[in-house]
Amino acid sequence: MNIDFLSKHPDKVIEVSEMIFNEFVLKTGSGMKFEDVVKYFSNTNYNTLPITLIALENGKCLGTVSIFENDLKIRKIYKPWLASLYTKPEYRGRGVGQKLVSKSIDIVQQLGFNEIYLRTEDASDYYITRGWTYLETVSDDKHEKIDVLKLKCNLMKKFYKNGFMESSTNEAPLFNN
Repeated sequence: MNIDFLSKHPDKVIEVSEMIFNEFVLKTGSGMKFEDVVKYFSNTNYNTLPITLIALENGKCLGTVSIFENDLKIRKIYKPWLASLYTKPEYRGRGVGQKLVSKSIDIVQQLGFNEIYLRTEDASDYYITRGWTYLETVSDDKHEKIDVLKLKCNLMKKFYKNGFMESSTNEAPLFNN
């Protein structure tokens, strides 16, 4: 499995857009159009935000994650944000999400950040057991409760690099430029 930038694989933009549109846009009723999602993912970067990563194996896209400057309008003080982590159901349980998060942490650190944030409506426990710290619960414009979590990149990299709760000094790169 290889983790790479979506911007280097324009042939995967529609597929990633479909994943994100179906999982995050339709389910939240945001009103965003599919064409807007495609346009957004067609303009992600590899060295400035927003950045989208994809997990590839034998030419197939297994999952995706993005790093946004902001993913919660009412909390502009926090940045950057891990967003839209998604693994296709048939590839779950294989460490795809873990590898996507690990590479995201690498990139965030390369960009000069020491922390990364995320928002979740229903997966706080999942992230907390993986080293994320609960910060607060806020309400969005639809009055839905959103938990905001933070990860200190330098302390938690080992959890994502080598598998949950493992550490090694012989770490292999997850990604080839």
